[in-house]
Amino acid sequence: MAEAKWYVVHTYSGYEDKVKNDIERTAKNREIQDEILEVSVPTQTVIEIKNGKRKEINKKLLPGYVLINMIMNKDNWYIVRNTRGVTGFVGPDPTNPVPLTDEEMANMGVMMGEGQPRISAEYDEGDMVSVIAGVWQGTSGVVKRIDDSRQTVTINVDMFGRETPVELSFAEVKKM
Repeated sequence: MAEAKWYVVHTYSGYEDKVKNDIERTAKNREIQDEILEVSVPTQTVIEIKNGKRKEINKKLLPGYVLINMIMNKDNWYIVRNTRGVTGFVGPDPTNPVPLTDEEMANMGVMMGEGQPRISAEYDEGDMVSVIAGVWQGTSGVVKRIDDSRQTVTINVDMFGRETPVELSFAEVKKM
């Protein structure tokens, strides 16, 4: 028997969850859960801060795409390809899909929401922000740099008449 591999399926935007549910239901009805093993819509918990209030939301990391761990054969290809909302498999030849490599899947493992929730910044470089927590609470400054990977923002604060760069976490500042 062939080995199951991960494939990427393109869907209409906003149909990702419906496609996932439809493929899972079809696999169950046809009793081929041992061939279509897993259907995933990669999401990540993101903390948005608006007006100083924290709110956790699940954000789709790949809008318009669904990942499927399946054994590729003509029947399974047909089932997935003809699911309502699916536009096709991703790859150079949609009739002969190319599975994701182990390296690509390792990167997806990181992207599929494991670890700490991430915070999205509500401000851009050049915006004026106010520090709402930490040592610098009560001060304000202009955003000079945003580092999404480290979840930090660098602002210039006025200290002893000189502008001094200070690095703070996203949670410590809010847009003025």
